[in-house]
Amino acid sequence: MAATAPNLDNRRYQDLLDETLARVPVHTPEWTNFNKSDPGVTVVELFAFLTENILYRANQMPDRNRRKFLRLLGIALRPASPAGGMVTIRNDRGPLQAVTLGAGLEVRAGEVPFRTQMGLDVLPIEAQVYYKRRLASPSQELRDYYELLYSSYGGKIPTDPELYETVPLDEKAASAIDLGGDAVDRSLWIGLFARKGGETGRQLEDLLRDTRKQLDGRTLTLGVVPAVDEVTVRLTPAGKANLQDEPALVFERPDVPNDGKVQKGADNEPAPAYKRMTPRLNVDLLSDPGVVQLTLPAADELTLWRDLDPLESGVGDLPPAIDDTKLAGRLVTWIRMRCTVAGRARILWAGANAVPVTQRARVVGEPLADGTGQPDQVRRLSKAPVLEDSVSIDVVYDGRKDTDSWKVIDDLLAAGPEIVTEDLRMPPGRETKGSAAPNFFAIDAVAGEIRFGDGAHGRRPPGGAKLYATYDYSVGAAGNVGAGAINAGPTLPSGFVVTNPVRTWGGADAENEGDGERQIRRHLQHRDRLVTAADFEAIAYRAPGVDVGRVDVLPAFHPGLAPNQPGGAPGVVTLMVIPAHDLKQPDAPIPDRLFLNTLCRYLDPRRLVTTELILCAPIYKGIWVSVGIDVVAGKSIAEVVDAVKQHIKDFLAPVRKAGLPDTTDLLTAPQRVATDRGWRLRTAVSSRVLLAEAARVDGVSSVSDVLLSEGDKAPQSSIEMQGLELPRLLGISVVVGEPEPLDALRGQPVATQTPGKRRLPVPFVPEEC
Repeated sequence: MAATAPNLDNRRYQDLLDETLARVPVHTPEWTNFNKSDPGVTVVELFAFLTENILYRANQMPDRNRRKFLRLLGIALRPASPAGGMVTIRNDRGPLQAVTLGAGLEVRAGEVPFRTQMGLDVLPIEAQVYYKRRLASPSQELRDYYELLYSSYGGKIPTDPELYETVPLDEKAASAIDLGGDAVDRSLWIGLFARKGGETGRQLEDLLRDTRKQLDGRTLTLGVVPAVDEVTVRLTPAGKANLQDEPALVFERPDVPNDGKVQKGADNEPAPAYKRMTPRLNVDLLSDPGVVQLTLPAADELTLWRDLDPLESGVGDLPPAIDDTKLAGRLVTWIRMRCTVAGRARILWAGANAVPVTQRARVVGEPLADGTGQPDQVRRLSKAPVLEDSVSIDVVYDGRKDTDSWKVIDDLLAAGPEIVTEDLRMPPGRETKGSAAPNFFAIDAVAGEIRFGDGAHGRRPPGGAKLYATYDYSVGAAGNVGAGAINAGPTLPSGFVVTNPVRTWGGADAENEGDGERQIRRHLQHRDRLVTAADFEAIAYRAPGVDVGRVDVLPAFHPGLAPNQPGGAPGVVTLMVIPAHDLKQPDAPIPDRLFLNTLCRYLDPRRLVTTELILCAPIYKGIWVSVGIDVVAGKSIAEVVDAVKQHIKDFLAPVRKAGLPDTTDLLTAPQRVATDRGWRLRTAVSSRVLLAEAARVDGVSSVSDVLLSEGDKAPQSSIEMQGLELPRLLGISVVVGEPEPLDALRGQPVATQTPGKRRLPVPFVPEEC
């Protein structure tokens, strides 16, 4: 347990003033005027003010000593992690032309700066994203009507029409869409529209022609943010992360013949052709947020079919029908993003002119104190914490810039000597001179402190040399801002607008001294290497960029072999991880792919090459609980009922106390079923245990009964938990008297619909008055 820093003196200004004036009658009884106008009182007030400042500085000494002690042990505090995100840049009012913006462009969310990670072509277009959503349970009368309606353009439709609605992918919606379950054609349709202005007549033709000309051969940058919950990451022995197989995405554009007519199928149905586009991307867009770059064709190929019958629009594989005629008139072309294989492909957001950003601010050429030629020179940067990989030092002396680059090194003791000398320990005649040491410096990223060598290990900045530092710094968790918070760009061209359609993620504050001290014993044991079960737990909790609520280490356990107990899979270590917070499921947090990938990147270089490491989420088993109690006379029934509900919820919670357990928790034997970290794995939920917990609540005189059930099953005395299963409380009832029946608590289960045969997608036109 970390020692509490002593407070050397907790007296403040008023305490010092009152104590001094109280001593005056004892030492100088002739001093009788204690008004504020008295010069003596003024002198006492001045010294009380100065003494308070001295005491404040003295109380900082324990913290400085603690940091120095950690540094002597070689335990570096975990630096801050910058947040990442996705922004879109639109040319709303600027010139009608494509503008190329370079990487490193600064955008801001209030006072929090972000920088783009890549360059992009900002195209003068508006992008709208749609999908074809199945119409829920259309009546047979409506189906018959559409069969008669659509048979008028080419004979009877050979298959039953499957009605759908054209729905925009709303960036403000909290839920994602499943391309395999929600969209009839497993596709997202990105419509590229000309900007507003001249929507009719000749002006519209000129606008479309000019827009196509600007898009000729340009690069369209599409951003995609997947919904990445309920996933597993696997690290194979001596290999990289082996992620679960995900459906592939292909990108297509309309392949319109020269005559502009839509192709027909064997049954005279519309059978439009599409030409596949070559995507350039470096991430799996169904696992991680990212961008895909698509090269647009020549202007004369950015066309649409011109001979569509009004009733053909949106039928089959044709792009979705747009009811807004003015918007449809500005349509340039469609980009189709289609899922090609079976599986879950859930998309939260997609849009054009998107670019990833990271939260960091750049400081260029910050002057530091001149070099002195002394060993172990230390310089402190004005901003901290800094991003270690961004720091560079320029040394200027004798009127010229040092041609050698100064590099960051983890340990200056590993640097060579400043002056090449012969090793006198070797026998004569053997070449032992070696080479001169490169320019190295060490950095404490948390404190923003730079340390140079002592001559024997690393070079010293020479006397009179000018030192300049260039680096990036981060604000840590403050960079996790909400959607729409990034709305300014100081260097954006006039008429350009920037925004973030989804919240940013991954920002974490630097570790403080107290947290660092709690890691001393574990760090000295594992030396940042994953060997024992305690090593896996301690190191996983320190992973930057994620807020870990719970880690359970299962040695020799493979989730694919469940319900086997740990010990049946030698060489495999499974980590069941739960985030501390989950906005979607606060009662049952689930780690998403971003969370697991961050842990994966942190743990991969620290594991043994022969260890297969699997990171996965818990499997929640829904349960219902109904409790009947009697309340002690004189107690508030409402308060006691609420207290019992809250106690049962806390008792069954998967995470009760986020963060690394204290050392005492690791060494003492568990006394109860649920620990401070949450419900223990492979522990059954028993109605008798819940009855005992309810009886412990203050104000409960007795518990008549506890009814327990899994899902829609009958009441059970115990519910088994196997493998990675944890209980999730779907509903709880606490009443005075006999417990409420479970059927009344959970209601009737929702019947699931069986999928029907494949039907021809047909747009549904809603009735209008």
